[in-house]
Amino acid sequence: MNQDLLLELVEKHEAPLYVYDADVIEGKYNAFKNAFDVENLEIHYACKALTNLSVLSLMKSLGSKLDCVSVQELQLGIKAGFAPEDIMFTPNGVGEEEYDQAISLGVKINVDNVQMLEYLGSTYPDLELCVRINPHLMGGGNSKISVGHIDSKFGVSIHQLPLVHRIANKYNIKINGIHVHTGSDIHDGDIFIRAAHLILTAGESFKDLEYIDFGSGFKVAYKPNDFHTDINKFGQKFSEVFNAFCKKMGKNFTLKFEPGKYLVSESGSLLTKVNVVKQTTSCTFAHVDSGFNHLIRPMFYDSYHHIDNLSNPEGDEKLYNVVGYICESDTFATDRIITEVRKGDILRFRNAGAYCFTMASNYNSRYRPAEVLVKGGEGYLIRERETIEDLVKGQKLIKF
Repeated sequence: MNQDLLLELVEKHEAPLYVYDADVIEGKYNAFKNAFDVENLEIHYACKALTNLSVLSLMKSLGSKLDCVSVQELQLGIKAGFAPEDIMFTPNGVGEEEYDQAISLGVKINVDNVQMLEYLGSTYPDLELCVRINPHLMGGGNSKISVGHIDSKFGVSIHQLPLVHRIANKYNIKINGIHVHTGSDIHDGDIFIRAAHLILTAGESFKDLEYIDFGSGFKVAYKPNDFHTDINKFGQKFSEVFNAFCKKMGKNFTLKFEPGKYLVSESGSLLTKVNVVKQTTSCTFAHVDSGFNHLIRPMFYDSYHHIDNLSNPEGDEKLYNVVGYICESDTFATDRIITEVRKGDILRFRNAGAYCFTMASNYNSRYRPAEVLVKGGEGYLIRERETIEDLVKGQKLIKF
């Protein structure tokens, strides 16, 4: 994205500011879609990565369907224009009431434990269901985002499939889909192939099977020359495995994926203003007008976000610790090489499109940033900056 445009957007909407490039999102979506050579492919955007209504609307316009993990995400998806039948509900550990709400909205249901499978089968005898299977494979760039291993809370153990079939037979449940997701930021693409062989073998035992959902977890580049998933190479290899399964079974199943970070991460930037540059005996701190209340990933996942100084791109490179304004340890980057940082400079945090604003909070009673979507070189405000009225909304003041 043009740095002059980013500076103009900060001038207009102030910092901190989230900015997303719609053209990057469209390019990633089309690259993903074109990477696979199968008869039936469905892309379900994992909207927990970024749920702004305008981003959801953009995804719908591209032809995407939706993956949601809460009733609130379902409601946002429907509000953005998605048809309920194009939405998959894949929660974890929720109660019967939330499944009841989702079913009343008319969305597709993915079940991740046998107790809920029995409840839904006995309560909704004509409901078609998908079952999330835990393949007991470790995948993911961080232990906190590895969700398919043996100790994970997600999914029905692959060893419990005989029980799944007994419950399905008892209540005459039509299980027309199976689902697997091993984690996020997966470095080894072969983990998908290993999971595919396991799940496809398991799929042979489901007589009503129509589709298989392989989740996501594709690695994006966070720094120059960083490793990332070669989606074309992966798509070709995965298509061969899936097509062989379809040929073996004599049926063209639908292949589904749920990319989230892959589609939106690289589109996003968090723009912050430098409040103070402080020199100590050991390092130089660049204090910005943001913190882990806006971008928690570095503190929570030890994640790397590349930082550019938009105001001084040609300055001499120096070493900085970039920190936030939250009153406790609040570090974005340590010993980071950046062109000379001065008070008032605008620093850009890259890869801020996924799991950034959606994980933001009002900690320290700070406002969450505004959001802008850029399309064709023009910026559109898609979320206003919060005010004190937003912070106190819903509160009741009792005077003592």
